[in-house]
This record gives sequence, structure tokens and C-alpha cells, in this order.
Amino acid sequence: MNRELLMKIVFVFFILPLFSNAQTAENLPAVDSGNSIKYPTFQFKGLIQARYLESFGENVDVLGANHSTGDVTQSSFDIKRMRVGLNTKLSETTEVVILVNLADFKSDTKGKVLENAYGKYTFNKYIALIGGQFRPAFGIEELVPVDIIKSFDFSNQYYEFGKNGWTSFQIGASATGTFDVGKIPLSYAVSVINGNGKNAEMDKDNGKQFSSRWVLQLSKKYDINLGLNGGFGKVFKEDVFAIGADITSDFKLTDRFSFDLQIEYKQGTNHNLYFSLPAASRTADLGDYQMQGIYFLPNLRYVVDYKKLTALEVSCRYERFDPSYKVNSNLRQTFTPMLGLEFGKAYLGRIEAGFQIDKFDHNIPDSTTYDNDLFLIQLQLRL
Repeated sequence: MNRELLMKIVFVFFILPLFSNAQTAENLPAVDSGNSIKYPTFQFKGLIQARYLESFGENVDVLGANHSTGDVTQSSFDIKRMRVGLNTKLSETTEVVILVNLADFKSDTKGKVLENAYGKYTFNKYIALIGGQFRPAFGIEELVPVDIIKSFDFSNQYYEFGKNGWTSFQIGASATGTFDVGKIPLSYAVSVINGNGKNAEMDKDNGKQFSSRWVLQLSKKYDINLGLNGGFGKVFKEDVFAIGADITSDFKLTDRFSFDLQIEYKQGTNHNLYFSLPAASRTADLGDYQMQGIYFLPNLRYVVDYKKLTALEVSCRYERFDPSYKVNSNLRQTFTPMLGLEFGKAYLGRIEAGFQIDKFDHNIPDSTTYDNDLFLIQLQLRL
């Protein structure tokens, strides 16, 4: 990112809001007569995740890459995320959301830095329209910010489905809402996106990807929700698809103990892998290249409320993911045990420690497809 664009970002986030307090009588903000809120309103958000990493894999660096030469960095400090966000309510029904990750400046910024950049208009609880760059709803993780998930990071399948245009930050439009089916609350999201990731100058082809998510609340008492996802589209004139199902629950065991569980399954065309391969080394049928994954994420929480310490959490995600289970299958199993200390409400401060343990059916030397045991300590602060 050049200096001129960086100065514009700084101006939008840090300087422009100062002028909102210096309005003349001819330029007063709009007032909602129903609740006396003056518009526009500004809400700033921020997040920093700083980590210490140590790899215990043989000749495997802290990023998970094997080096057959043995010249490898196996311990390092790192800034995973440094996010700054601005939510602006223009009226009771209209809002604009901007989110950037300044930690992306530590490497090539092409296709990075800008994450959320969308507008949302809410007609009523039944329908709201979103347009711009956002995370389309296609599973549990797409609806949960990374700073409040019950593990160090999102799952392997989240990132792989993101490379294929179904999850993570995408450019397009979406409609969301909630309504009741009898006595069962149901929420939905229907999206159409380019499918080639964030910050792309234009669609890589004329194909679009259509997806939907439906969530039924099966139990209000135990917060049990069933999610169903489906999508189809075209990539370079080839048909692609993705499906998924997930369930979440939250059981209050005692006044201080609670247990929540997430289970998510996804399957879909791995067209990103297919088109990255030389034509001579792949089959003629794109449908032969399908990814498949499932993970279980149990989390036990104990409310402490002792001085500044709010709660203790223990979790262990187990994931099975295969990027191409029909052709050249290489199953990846990942165990992520973690102990978390929460300070303040809603993860205002958080210290996490644990491991990410990766096991592959077949190791590939000099690549990230290699067995590894990674130790992590992560400090998280948010506002």
C-alpha cells in the first residue's frame, strides 16, 4: 500500500471523526424522534493479537513449513492481527462498516489489509440488505468474530473454503433476516458474490457463486441451533458447489460452570486446487477435486470473577480435513488444546496458551503439508 492511500486511511479513522463535534447550525446531524439518537453515530473498534510461537516439529518452522536443509526458525514473536474498525450509523436503518488489519503490512499487502467494507440497510427484522466486501454467512465461523472464538484461530476448512470463495471476506451482496416457523425461530442469509476473495479489482471471470444459510433454534433453554448451508455457481464456466451442516449448543451446568459445543461439516468443489495444477497433472473432470472436513469444538467455561480475572476456559478442537478426498487424498488431522484466561467482560483482555498439533497421512518435504507440533501463547486485547 502506498503512502498516499495509508494517509487516507489514517484520515478516515482518526481525523475525520473529530469534525463531527464541530457542526454548525446548518449542518446538524439528523435526529430520530422516537429515541432521541443523533445521527450519524460512530463506534470505533480495535483488536490486537500478539503471539509467541515455538515449533517442535523436525525441521519445521513456526509457519508450519518443512525445510529439508535444516535452516529453520523454530521460535518467534508475531503480531497475528492489529485491526481497526469503524461502524457508522447514518440512520436507524442504515449503517456503514469498515475494518482493516494493519498487521498485514508486515508482508506483501496485495489483496490484504482491507477486510470489511460494506453498507447495510435494514427494512425490518425480516429482511436487511448488505452490499460491498463482507463475510457471507456459510457456517458457524462466518458469523463469529475471530476475537471471541473458542480457539486460537478459525479452522482449516474455513480458510480452504475461503480460498474457494464461499467463506472469509468476499465482494458481493446479501439479504438476511429472521422469522418464526410456528414456534421455532429461523434466521436466513442469501448471498451472491464474485468468489475470488477480498480486494480484487474485478471478478476473475463472469461466473458468480450463490449461497444460503438457514439456522433453526431447536432449544432456547440450551441454545441449541441447527445450521444448513448450500451453494452453487460457475468458475471459468465450470459448475461448482458447496454444502454444509452444523450444530451449536450451550449448557449451563451450574451458576459458574457452562459447557458449549460446536460441530461443523462442509464439503465442496476445490476449484482453487484444480485450476492451480498444470493441465497435464490433473484429471479432466473438475468434480474429481472435492474437499471435505468436519470439526468438533467443546469448551468448558468457569466464571471466576476474582479481582481482574473474569473466567477460565478450556477447549480442544479436533478437525479432520482433506483438500481432495477423491484424488490424491491426504487427510489432515489437527488437535488444538487451549487454556484461556479472560480479563474483563466479552474478552476485553485474554491470554491463551496451548498447542496446534498437525498430522498428515503423507508428509510432503519442503512444504506446509508436514507433521508439526506448534506451541502458542497469545495475548489479545480488544475495544
